[in-house]
Amino acid sequence: MRDPARRPATWVLPPLPYALALYASWRLEHEVLSLPVDLGKLSQAAGWGLIGIGLLLFGWTVVTFHNHHTTVNPYAAASSLCTDGPFRFSRNPIYVGDWCIYAGVTLLLKTIWPLGFALPVWLVIRYAVIRHEEVHLEAKFGDTYRDFRVRVRRWL
Repeated sequence: MRDPARRPATWVLPPLPYALALYASWRLEHEVLSLPVDLGKLSQAAGWGLIGIGLLLFGWTVVTFHNHHTTVNPYAAASSLCTDGPFRFSRNPIYVGDWCIYAGVTLLLKTIWPLGFALPVWLVIRYAVIRHEEVHLEAKFGDTYRDFRVRVRRWL
């Protein structure tokens, strides 16, 4: 029996579902059925803005992990529980940032296809990644993590 305090039992590398969904969307748009959505310059500006927000959130989270001497690797054990920086607002700031990037790229692709993949991507991230990270953090940090979970929402 695997010890959840040792490391998370993450099933999927987190960026993979987003990348596969966007690639499949691009292929479907260009090779199967075009479902274009173009909001003009607003679409481009909003897309790049969301990508920028996602990258900033990712960077802020990585700096916070570094300051706590813990890892960003979803397959490795946490050595410290981060509760400051972006973790004051979300227990999963990197995944919030990933969603910002996903939405931004969706706008830049100018197709509705990525919306069809949004729920499956969310389900994979929620149940194949986050669920395992939460089990690990609770096993490793106990009441400290449970208190944090009560104070801070999973997403926003």
